[in-house]
Amino acid sequence: MKKKISKKYIAIVKVADNPDGSARCLKYRFNDLLKFTAFLDKDWSTWRWFNVYDNRRFSQGEQLASYTNKHRPLASRL
Repeated sequence: MKKKISKKYIAIVKVADNPDGSARCLKYRFNDLLKFTAFLDKDWSTWRWFNVYDNRRFSQGEQLASYTNKHRPLASRL
């Protein structure tokens, strides 16, 4: 049986505002910050910010970083 390879990071992304004024947030799992940011620019051009969390077994759920449209990641990994 093949072992499933898990993604290194989880992100909560604010992509828009709902009509009632509340935030519309999405959750994604990924490995590469730069590719993830490019994906957001392409598919969710109005994204505002995202928080990055660790998805590894021993430190799962720990917040690692926060980024905005103007403060973007400079490297593919943390």
